[in-house]
Amino acid sequence: MVTTFVLFLREGLEAALVIGMLLAALRQMGQTSQMRAVWAGAALAILAALGGGIVVYATIHEYEDTTFAAVFEAITFLVAVVLLTSVTFWMQRHSRTLKGEITAKASAAGSGLALGLLAFTTVGREAVETAVFTLATAFQGDAVLVVLGALLGLLAAIGLCVLIYRLGYRLDFRIFFRVMGIVLIFFAAGLLGSAVGQMQTLGWLPFGTAHLWDLRAILSDESTVGGLLHGLLGYSDNPTVLQAIAYTLYLVVAGGLFWRETRKHAPIAQPASATPTPASSTAQ
Repeated sequence: MVTTFVLFLREGLEAALVIGMLLAALRQMGQTSQMRAVWAGAALAILAALGGGIVVYATIHEYEDTTFAAVFEAITFLVAVVLLTSVTFWMQRHSRTLKGEITAKASAAGSGLALGLLAFTTVGREAVETAVFTLATAFQGDAVLVVLGALLGLLAAIGLCVLIYRLGYRLDFRIFFRVMGIVLIFFAAGLLGSAVGQMQTLGWLPFGTAHLWDLRAILSDESTVGGLLHGLLGYSDNPTVLQAIAYTLYLVVAGGLFWRETRKHAPIAQPASATPTPASSTAQ
């Protein structure tokens, strides 16, 4: 639940950031009549990702406790790790130039259809990433709690957007995405550990299978606190040696690279537009 809350909060706010930049660009170019195309493209992208995720989850759920389901889950975990890592570093590297890139693309789009496609592909990337993350999380826990966390995260993202756009709340997006990046790195490390454990169960990695400890009687993954630690930090009550190695190596490598990226890049550049958008906001 906590995992999906954070994921939907971050991805929802990032999608709103992109939409806000597109709308601001159209306002600057005097093409406010094309705003409906942007909203339509964004809505279609979200609905397509949501529908696809539901279909995939329902299909895999039918094969629960089978080798096919285990293989699919392992692959989903690995894909989620790759996406989480790439998303974290992509946002850190493009935070300063994102507004210029979006504005240039909006200027090049010569029709409502082109703008709708731009919104569809841009927001669609966020929606597909979120769908994959949610699938990976759903395979590890209660689907009802996963959905509840997703809804709460989305509502929180919407509420924050209202504060920013309507009430003028000033948020430092540089700090926000840096903190979210650190949290996502821990998420990804936990998913990598789960992927390694799944592949060991399948016999794909028949080494490092000895368990470091067994805390199931003290702090189980299924308990409230254990589940919270599992979602936030990738805690495991009975990890194998290989899982611990993979988890630690990922944190060291990805965490070190992310720290270097945060040192290398300056804060998000402020736009010239007078209209308050997420890109132009700073902390109070």
